[in-house]
Amino acid sequence: MKIIACYSNKGGVGKTATSVNLAYSFAQAGKRTLLCDLDPQGASSFYFRVKPSKKLTEEKFFGDVEKFTKAIRESDFENLDILPSNMSFRDFDVFLSRMKNSRSRLKKALKAVGGDYDVVLLDCPPNISTLSENVFKAADHIVVPVIPTTLSERTFDQLVGFFKEQRIPKKKLVPFFSMVQKQKSLHNDTMERMRKEYGKLFLKASIPFSTDVEKMGVHRAPVGTFARARSATKSYAEFFDELRKRT
Repeated sequence: MKIIACYSNKGGVGKTATSVNLAYSFAQAGKRTLLCDLDPQGASSFYFRVKPSKKLTEEKFFGDVEKFTKAIRESDFENLDILPSNMSFRDFDVFLSRMKNSRSRLKKALKAVGGDYDVVLLDCPPNISTLSENVFKAADHIVVPVIPTTLSERTFDQLVGFFKEQRIPKKKLVPFFSMVQKQKSLHNDTMERMRKEYGKLFLKASIPFSTDVEKMGVHRAPVGTFARARSATKSYAEFFDELRKRT
């Protein structure tokens, strides 16, 4: 089982869209895939038309294998299951802070279902917290969407600095540029500068700013199901192919 987190310490960068389309791509490639929605807002669960299990509280999530597995739902797509979030997930940090070996709790919970899946994807809330430290420890790879703007550049630098301080291997990070508008000189200049600074850490593939991605909320489905010939779908396909080679 491979664990891939979709994470950013900044909101509004396309993290959930990445999680949804990536989960769909893995499933279409024949990989048994579980998407865990860890964000209490439940956006990725919403996109897949999956309602949350109100019985899966933070205590049962981390300590009750039976409740954890019963909360998993089938999606409308073959090979793809969803663990939907609910509002109790907002208390994960408080709960984890009271537990011994708190940074390893998420990994232990996911191992309980590891035999059933080839890939587990984590759609994470946008903050640096006890939960995100669990994510950093559990994940084999951490996919990080970065909008090529000043604030997104700054928050990515902060994330890299945090990894260095905590001695977390930087090679876990798989950043890529998201919501790119190539007609903007700021976007082009930022991408060029960050590629020079971080070398081969950034994927070559990028995702454009697209109304088709925004329409995922209307269709409640991955972009490839309703805009197959469009640029966003092609970009996600390129992103998926490069990510698979990296991981």
